[in-house]
Amino acid sequence: MTRLSGNNQNRSVLIIGTLIAAALIALALFAVRGKGATTGEAQTFTYANLPYAGQASAPVNVLVVEDFKCPNCKTFEEGAATELRTKYVGTGKAKMYSLVYPFLSDSLPENDSKYAAQAARCVYAQGKNDAFNTYKEIIFRAQGPESEIWATKSRLKELAGSLDIDQAKFAACLDNDETAAQVEADKQEALKAGVTGTPTVFVNGKRVNVQSDYVKEISAAIDEALKP
Repeated sequence: MTRLSGNNQNRSVLIIGTLIAAALIALALFAVRGKGATTGEAQTFTYANLPYAGQASAPVNVLVVEDFKCPNCKTFEEGAATELRTKYVGTGKAKMYSLVYPFLSDSLPENDSKYAAQAARCVYAQGKNDAFNTYKEIIFRAQGPESEIWATKSRLKELAGSLDIDQAKFAACLDNDETAAQVEADKQEALKAGVTGTPTVFVNGKRVNVQSDYVKEISAAIDEALKP
């Protein structure tokens, strides 16, 4: 009896071990398949209200959620985003939308993340996509430390000085917080989509699971979306 009981016990341990190994293999395969893929239900964004780069007729919508004070966003814009724009935006395959989600200054005495977002919206109100995209590049180039208040209204006016817009109108827009409601609406869109950090990228409304390589994994999602 003791031996038989022992044999059954060994057999049970072997079966449990086999099941655990199979589960681990399945998880590993799932992780590999998921790398660079989109996930979840497609989110609904108000694209008509968002600035973008590219041709209006481009079939794929790439939406990038960023905070102007986010250092990872600066790195993304100067590297991966530039490559993606060359590869897909410049060839008419995709439009790249900007959804500014100001959150990094919530604990600072002045919310300069929000000021930067409002300034960009003031620029967009006058100069639309081209002016917005130029100003976006200027702000990221001038980015200061995340923990310091550097995107003051006076600094944001200086940074807009080279833009072909009515500077007095821009200054009034920023000083009077004329775009604050739109910035808050943009922030709520990001929150509704489940964004918890920046940069976060969506392709046709679906979040891209970026594991390590932004260009490779976002490219895979765009290529999938381009399939007939």
